[in-house]
Amino acid sequence: MRRGALLGAQDGSRPETVAAPAAAAAPPVREQLRTEFPFVLPRGYVDAAGTVHRDGVMRLATARDELVPLRDDRVRENPPYLTVVLLGRVVTRIGTVEDVHAGIIENLFASDLAFLQDLYRRVNQEGHTRAAVTCPNCAHPFAVDVGGGRLGE
Repeated sequence: MRRGALLGAQDGSRPETVAAPAAAAAPPVREQLRTEFPFVLPRGYVDAAGTVHRDGVMRLATARDELVPLRDDRVRENPPYLTVVLLGRVVTRIGTVEDVHAGIIENLFASDLAFLQDLYRRVNQEGHTRAAVTCPNCAHPFAVDVGGGRLGE
C-alpha cells in the first residue's frame, strides 16, 4: 500500500481520492462558411413566356467577381452598368432560370434590382441577410431576414 493513501484514513478523515481525469474538452464548434443565400424577389423576374420567377440564390462574391466586370466594355462606357454585370455573376438562380446573366438582371423590375443590390451588400460586407428593425407600434427592436420574404410582409 502506498503511504499517502493511508494518511487520510489514519487521522479519521476520509481517504483522499484521486479525481478522475477531466473529460476531454469538447472540440470547438467550427462555424461553417455560408456561401449561398436564398432570396425571394419583391416582384419577380418575368421570362419570355410570362412566367414569374421570384425565389433565387445569390452566392458570396469573390475578388474576381468584382474585378472582371471592370474590364467589360458595357461598364467602361456606362459605369452604373457595373451593378448589372456584377449581379449577373453572383446570382446563380432565379426561379427555374439557372443561366442568370447580365441580360436577365437588366430585365428585372427596378424594385427587384434594388433588392438584389441591398442583398449583395449585406452578404458580402456583413456576411448575413439579417437587418435590425424596430416595431413602429411598440418600439421593440428585432431582426428580420431580408432574403426570406417579400418586403413589407
